[in-house]
Amino acid sequence: MTIELELAHQPVIAGTRQTSISLRVYDAVRNAIVQLQLLPGHLLSEAELARQMGVSRQPVREAFIKLAENGLVEVRPQRGTFVKLISIREVQNSRFIRESIELAVVRKAAGQIGASGVAELRQLLAAQQVGLSGRLGDFMRLDDDFHCAIAAHAGVEHAWRHIVSLKAQLDRVRYLGFPAATPRPQVVAQHTLIVDALERNDAEGAVAMMHRHLNELAPSLPKLAEEHAELFAEE
Repeated sequence: MTIELELAHQPVIAGTRQTSISLRVYDAVRNAIVQLQLLPGHLLSEAELARQMGVSRQPVREAFIKLAENGLVEVRPQRGTFVKLISIREVQNSRFIRESIELAVVRKAAGQIGASGVAELRQLLAAQQVGLSGRLGDFMRLDDDFHCAIAAHAGVEHAWRHIVSLKAQLDRVRYLGFPAATPRPQVVAQHTLIVDALERNDAEGAVAMMHRHLNELAPSLPKLAEEHAELFAEE
């Protein structure tokens, strides 16, 4: 099975080349796992991934270690490294933590966002509208940009970075659930209502809409697990 894994071309600071390559390999493999190019249960070959990405085996090995720490791969002694099956419990935990953080973030943003911040969010909404018929991966990146921008205008960018570090399990289910569970037009409509509330500095309205938005996938989780049982861990 050939997976399209490409390293983004980035400038490398002297003395940091190996670390930079390792992080880029990690990002590429993580994205492939999250976007279900590498399916749960898939056996990962260190040598094959190194060949595909044109790097030595060392940065791939380092990426595998980080992916294991983040719960995306597991090493089975004498068998190899496998993409970890999706855990409903971990998905639910990730959703709970993300919601707890983001509701606090959007409440804070509602109290201090200015006209320029609202304008930026509306530009992101326009880009999402254009992306309704584009690649799912591009639309998901625009979705992340929107949530990241809210955190930035709340002055808590680190909160979003923390969310990114823990939401990989949730993102796999989001990819699995598109478009049936979460139609793209519905995502954009909910984002629009969040921005409308932020523009009014309506903290309660923004929090209520964000809560609804982040819980959109929850009712579909049991059905997704049933329809794609081979991708989920038995719990």
